[in-house]
Amino acid sequence: MNNRPGWVFYTSLILLAAFVGLGATNPEQLSAWAGVGLQFTTEHFGWLYLFATSGFLLFCIGIASSDYGHIRLGVEGEAAEFPYLTWLGMIFSAGMGVGLVFWAVAEPMSHFVSPPFGEAEPRSPQAAGAAMRYSLFHWGFHQWANFALVGLSIAYVRFRMQRPGLISETFRPLLGDRVDGAGGHLINILAVISTVFGVATTLGLGVIQINSGLVSVGDVVFGTTQQLMILGGISMIFLVCALTPLESGVRYISDLNMLLAGALLVFVFFAGPTDFITAAMTNAIGDYFGNIMGMSLVMTPYTGDDWVQRWTIFYWAWGLSWAPFVGSFIARISRGRTIREFVMGVIGMPVLLSVLWFSTFGGSALYFELFEGAALGDAVVQEMSSALFATLALLPGADIISILMLVLIILFVITSANSATFVLGMFTSKGVLTPSRWSRVTWGVIQVLVAGVLLLSGGLAALQTISIVAAFPFMILMIFMATSLLRSLRTERRQQELHEAMTRERLLRLLDSSDHLGEPERPTELDELREELIEQVSQGEPEPPRPE
Repeated sequence: MNNRPGWVFYTSLILLAAFVGLGATNPEQLSAWAGVGLQFTTEHFGWLYLFATSGFLLFCIGIASSDYGHIRLGVEGEAAEFPYLTWLGMIFSAGMGVGLVFWAVAEPMSHFVSPPFGEAEPRSPQAAGAAMRYSLFHWGFHQWANFALVGLSIAYVRFRMQRPGLISETFRPLLGDRVDGAGGHLINILAVISTVFGVATTLGLGVIQINSGLVSVGDVVFGTTQQLMILGGISMIFLVCALTPLESGVRYISDLNMLLAGALLVFVFFAGPTDFITAAMTNAIGDYFGNIMGMSLVMTPYTGDDWVQRWTIFYWAWGLSWAPFVGSFIARISRGRTIREFVMGVIGMPVLLSVLWFSTFGGSALYFELFEGAALGDAVVQEMSSALFATLALLPGADIISILMLVLIILFVITSANSATFVLGMFTSKGVLTPSRWSRVTWGVIQVLVAGVLLLSGGLAALQTISIVAAFPFMILMIFMATSLLRSLRTERRQQELHEAMTRERLLRLLDSSDHLGEPERPTELDELREELIEQVSQGEPEPPRPE
């Protein structure tokens, strides 16, 4: 296969270079245009973000719980490429590691200070309950369903149908050979741009959080200049990591991420208000499941409140913009898993970890605010990213814990950026599993430049704005992607049923012919063939599907 850069690589590079050029020379104009795009998107299509994300969750659950769930993402009997715990660690680290650290305290405290829809008195116990409920909702099943849908579609195409791991290939059942032309190129270009903006948003959040951490543990000023310097230092590390193979790069950093995150989680859980954390988590889980439908489809047409746009739609859009990257990366490491195992691993386990993480860190912050007057709410109002380290300062061994948290954030940023270089290299190198080093480095540099431009254009607000705007076209593609995957699964099911019917027919003919032989001992070959056919029918194993 010719893996030299083509239309997707050069077109994406030109468009992103133009964005970087505009942002570097005129950040105010870029911010103004992004604001116009945000207003248009949320006012006219905010409802679609809510319906689409909820639909993706229901789709994934339905596929996993159906008979399609036993289908293996690979040939029958193929073993999984990575051990289960390593696989989960890579999903979690490349998925939302940076976001979890940034928002674990910031979001609950933000909702505590300013409750959703004004449904409770600010800084009251009722506001604390609403804060935990919406935090779990925003980091729960809906968010990970975006990744699961894209990852499942690509893994099925790549390992079951033996086709290149490109976003466009998932549309072949709908578009046929047109995915090899301009239509397929456009799909892949949209995937590249969405991925770059999604990862740049996470890089920006990570850099802001690192800046806050350095303010807490050292004599460092919080500001854009410092954040750009941090971004430069982080970029040097992950660009070096981008030159290493996936197995020795992302895998081992992910293992280290999980060990360090687990150690910090356990420490805060037991060193903090343990009883309060467990009670708050139990209450939040009950509230989450009891109100999940209402939260999924809530809008504010009667009041004009923009809370949904600032929080729920931002999160869904951020997840959608990450979906091509995280989904492709998860697909890359999921060879040999069944569909049911894949969905449970991608949607189930990370959500459990997210619930425990938010309950531990966010619950601790709420406890200190409600019962010890820690003024963490004021810290969030002043600078949202400072909330985490302000909470850690109230725990035993605060200095050491804060340094370890800084290391964890840096590792999460490196993992996300390094994983993205692999995925972007795959997208722009015709779906190869191991893109060239120069391709990975090129996309690493582009990610850094885009993140830097967004920091210059307005920091956190610019990061949130560009996520929502960039995610919209890919959300539309994902609706058709789900349709295409379902068509592929149905086609495989029909092929399986046809194969079983033909096998039964051959068996009946065989038995009929053998009965007419009238011989006391049937030929050995005939017996062996009969036993083989009986075993196939009893097991119901399909032949490996062939590309359409």
